[in-house]
Amino acid sequence: MVILDNGVELKNFLDIIYQTLKAIKSKDLALLRELSNRTIHGASISKDTDSVSIAVIVYSLSKIIGRLDYYEEKQFITFMSGVTKNLESGAIFLKQKNFSKFRSSIKNITSSIDNLSGKLKLYIQDIFREAKINKASRLYEHGISREETANLLGISLWELSEYVGKTGISDVDLSITKPIKERINNTRELFE
Repeated sequence: MVILDNGVELKNFLDIIYQTLKAIKSKDLALLRELSNRTIHGASISKDTDSVSIAVIVYSLSKIIGRLDYYEEKQFITFMSGVTKNLESGAIFLKQKNFSKFRSSIKNITSSIDNLSGKLKLYIQDIFREAKINKASRLYEHGISREETANLLGISLWELSEYVGKTGISDVDLSITKPIKERINNTRELFE
């Protein structure tokens, strides 16, 4: 599904990217999480992979930026510089409505993890994996089936089920209704 053809969603994506760049610069973790949640809410409606990819990246960045012990490492600086450049170029491609190049810029962010080494590489890989699972649980919470959610994010049903079980999302009883007598009385009031 190509949701970006919709002008409103295109503006929303651009806003999210610009706000993400601003949050990276100011190290605003709360804003990054809020942007990720906003994006995943849109993804739950449209079920598009672009929204999901952005949500995972933005949420991952909120976790990565929170780790001050990596800030001085050269490969961390290079990684974050690449993230910023790819987000900036992604925004340019979106403005031009060149969606394939936009997706390529976004994919470059996750691909750049392969250029890292040592503990930093493992840490960032884990963060992105956890972000996928976290965002999958949020999609499931919004009513998308586990299987569809797992496929959308490229994770296993087992990983999603395990996480959902820990969070208690699956324990929410959505079938709670008013007692029958109360519903009958409400119906009668409608016709009075």
